[in-house]
Amino acid sequence: MPVHCQQSPVLAGSATLATLGALLLYLGEPSSYGKYTGSLTTATHLPARAAWFLQELPSFAVPAGMLIGQPRALLGAPETVLLGLFCTHYFHRTFVYAFLNRGRPFPIGILFKGSVFCMGNGLLQSYYLTYCADYPAEWYTDVRFILGVFLFILGMGINIHSDYILCQLRKPGEIIYKIPQGGLFTYVSGANFLGEIIEWIGFALATWSLPALAFAFFSLCFLGLRAFHHHRFYLQIFKDYPKFRKALIPFIF
Repeated sequence: MPVHCQQSPVLAGSATLATLGALLLYLGEPSSYGKYTGSLTTATHLPARAAWFLQELPSFAVPAGMLIGQPRALLGAPETVLLGLFCTHYFHRTFVYAFLNRGRPFPIGILFKGSVFCMGNGLLQSYYLTYCADYPAEWYTDVRFILGVFLFILGMGINIHSDYILCQLRKPGEIIYKIPQGGLFTYVSGANFLGEIIEWIGFALATWSLPALAFAFFSLCFLGLRAFHHHRFYLQIFKDYPKFRKALIPFIF
């Protein structure tokens, strides 16, 4: 039985993402993992690698499951290609980044919330692109698609390179903090966050959709706030931290 697009859940999901982003900015506190994890004795934790894998997996599995049912072609319908980009990001986050991570143990509570978010967002983006999106045949030559895909690939490259720099800062088993150097870390403390924000802005542009725009806004709020707190953290613990380095946007913020 064919599935028809229902606009109500798409609008509700998009509004929820935007509201969550605004609420994060209003509260002004980063999520309690990584540098901001509380005492390891007061709550149950998982090793960082296992936690990241379990958290990110729904964001890959849900859209990948929908993608499998789509026509198989190198350049099929634009919505299929765009959903493939989404899957590509989360394939890396789930099966590559998760196993390179050398971060601190991850609180179970935060893992559960993150997994629910990833499942919901993965369902929202894939549902829209599979059942609601209707792009014209010439969408591949539209400036929004071309520029959006360029920004997505650029942002993903920045994100992967920056994450690699961070992963190399620690030896296995270390929990100390060091100053990241190289790449966009020369200019900002949150180079990995900047890359991912650029990614999702590009995705929103390429899809020209409300769900992707809402996710880009949420990412800007969530990751931008985290970059701000990372920058403040580095300034507090490293007396020799580069004074010209900004939090998220080179030379500006």
